[in-house]
Amino acid sequence: MGLSNIEIAQAAQLRPIGEIAEGLGIPPDAVIPYGTTKAKIALPYLRTLAARSQGRLILMTGTSPTPAGEGKSTTVVGLGDALTRLGEKAMICLREPAQGPVFGMKGGACGGGYAQVVPMEDINLHFTGDFAAIAAAANLLAALVDNHIHHGNPLGIDVRRITWRRALDVNDRALRDIVVGLGGPGNGYPRESGFDIVVASEVMAIFCLATSLDDLKQRLGDIVVAQTRDRTPVRARDLDAHGAMTALLRDALAPNLVQTMEHTPAFVHGGPFANIAHGCNSYLATSSALRLADYVITEAGFGADLGGEKFVDILCRTTGLRPSMAVVVVTVRSLKYQGGVDVADLPREDVAALERGVVNLERHLHIVRDVLSLPAVVAVNHRAEDSESEVAALRAACDRLGVRMSVATHFADGGAGAEDLARAVIDACPPEPVEPTYTYPLEATLWDKMTALATRVYGAADITADAAVRAQIQRLQDDGYGDLPVCVAKTQYSFSTDPTALGAPEGHTVNVREVRLAAGARFIVMICGNMMTMPGLPARPAAASIDVDADGRITGLF
Repeated sequence: MGLSNIEIAQAAQLRPIGEIAEGLGIPPDAVIPYGTTKAKIALPYLRTLAARSQGRLILMTGTSPTPAGEGKSTTVVGLGDALTRLGEKAMICLREPAQGPVFGMKGGACGGGYAQVVPMEDINLHFTGDFAAIAAAANLLAALVDNHIHHGNPLGIDVRRITWRRALDVNDRALRDIVVGLGGPGNGYPRESGFDIVVASEVMAIFCLATSLDDLKQRLGDIVVAQTRDRTPVRARDLDAHGAMTALLRDALAPNLVQTMEHTPAFVHGGPFANIAHGCNSYLATSSALRLADYVITEAGFGADLGGEKFVDILCRTTGLRPSMAVVVVTVRSLKYQGGVDVADLPREDVAALERGVVNLERHLHIVRDVLSLPAVVAVNHRAEDSESEVAALRAACDRLGVRMSVATHFADGGAGAEDLARAVIDACPPEPVEPTYTYPLEATLWDKMTALATRVYGAADITADAAVRAQIQRLQDDGYGDLPVCVAKTQYSFSTDPTALGAPEGHTVNVREVRLAAGARFIVMICGNMMTMPGLPARPAAASIDVDADGRITGLF
């Protein structure tokens, strides 16, 4: 039996983080160590990088996720290591893992096999405390709202129209909808409320979109927490909350520097989910990396229909980031699953099922190349069980689709197994960054933006919403928020809102169940289907397999 991911990671020989920073040209006084293997890079130093030229930004996306696994994070690491092996100055940018999936069912988010960022136990658990700071800022704001009402409510907040929710970095379905303020007058006014997982909090989105401490404070102040009886918005700055929230987030905003097992430098910072938020690591991390390296690989969550689309329509549009190209990650297993094969039967060769499942890859390539206008290559995250016939069938499909395909064995072989992919990326990168196209114009109505996403990206025929939701969308339009981008919260497992509809479904209808204003993040969240912003745990959560021995060595973590 082979080694587990954590066993491989624990056997890695890490370099002192100061050496990794020195290799990037970062001076010692800009490095804030957290132990010997991780550090934050001081914000004042990052500001000095603004005049430097930028490297090439590679967007890592993939096909629709399946229980078979695709391995985007693993491929980010493998590609970064391969570029380094070829003599290029490369850096990778990943999101921080949320403890919800770490203790739930997905496992960690540091890559896998011999293509991991390390120290993986630290990164997957508390890391440098960023998520705790984000949760604290979100919950401080919630406490200030209830405290304001308790002490006379001078702003006239309508307790029926408080929209701000608390945050927790653990999957806990029991906290989705709660009642606060019970127990008598000393405990405030009873009202309905709830929790979102930290990665779905607007504070997380703001954190990852902010360009500076000043911008962070401005955005936090713009958060709309409630309305008065005459529907006037009440913002965080009206409660004098944004200064203290920024103080809580001051240290967290500095990007976290770590390394891969092959010592390629990595920024791991921020972590909004792509199925309930915008799905990209922090702007500060990515923009800084582009001035420290010649090639930067960044991952957008889930498939091109969620993370890839939001990377362009939200992050690129609002920050000015410009990618050079995209890599679409796929596995033979996942395409067979899309073609109707049960998980238990995936190890067996089934070329016909793979050929049926290729429609999923084709749709994601359509989004990347035709909707977003990015050059692309396909990376096959190879497994030992993949047969020659299956790989040949996938290559024939990629030839038909006019896209270069590279089979990469980085999971087993580290960066050496992704050198062909690295050469494909170098060849595909244009001399200058690409000006992407957007799924919708900002001047379109919110309803038309959502319609464009559903029809152009998800293959739907139309969208629907009940009368109350349509009225809320129209009110946001009338109140001056119509020029904001749309961030869709939707199942990641299908182009439709039905997670069991595999392949590339067409002609379905996307129902918008709920709409939320994220005024500080500066987008509108459209919650579709049965998507929850506070996930639950499975029958046997991953937490049941995680342990620590008498020497403090963690086991069972991915």
